[in-house]
Amino acid sequence: MVKRKTALKIRKAHRYLGIFLGVQFLMWTISGMYFSWTDIDEIHGDHFKKDIPEQAAFSDLLGSSQLSIQEPIKSLELLDIADAPYYWINETKLYNALTGAKKDELTEQEAMKVAERYMLADLEFDQIQRIESVGEHHEYRGRPLPAYEISYKTDENLKAYVAIENGAFQTVRHRDWRWFDFLWMTHTMDYQGRDNFNTIVLRAFSLLGLITVLSGFLLWYTSSPTLRKLIKNKKK
Repeated sequence: MVKRKTALKIRKAHRYLGIFLGVQFLMWTISGMYFSWTDIDEIHGDHFKKDIPEQAAFSDLLGSSQLSIQEPIKSLELLDIADAPYYWINETKLYNALTGAKKDELTEQEAMKVAERYMLADLEFDQIQRIESVGEHHEYRGRPLPAYEISYKTDENLKAYVAIENGAFQTVRHRDWRWFDFLWMTHTMDYQGRDNFNTIVLRAFSLLGLITVLSGFLLWYTSSPTLRKLIKNKKK
């Protein structure tokens, strides 16, 4: 068996590791319970959106060769922006598919029309604002900018986001998503950008957590009377 002095050192290390890691273990447990008990579709805000966005039918569209574009067309997507067809070309330029006119960016009214295609009709509009940049912790981080942030009069502080460059509906954010995002940050321990699952801090705490568990098993091994008795009987 391990000497008493060594056993005391193991006990002390286990105790201080437990105190040091205890808060993070608690956050892992709370966030894990929240993730497992919530409906991910509701977190995404699907209950605020129409099951199938309204689709418009267009005819007499221009061919790509009829557009005044000097560069080769590598990608082309047909978009419905405020009931008008537009070509999103090479993921950089927007052209009216009926007239061929180049469009620089969306207006607020057009962004509202885009949101109406996706959001439930009974939601009451509150305000709309243009955002040029966001911080690393912002709920719209990692998405195309500039964009329009459209707010609705709800208890959940509901917001929808539409990209200004191509009029694409981006995402929905609300109170439960923000709680999820905060707990995800504590779970992954990415306190800078919230989305990195491979942070050095998380790896270090995971390793220390493993050491804490192993030290607990070792502590049981060195202090268990039953185990000590079994080993003693085996030696006889």
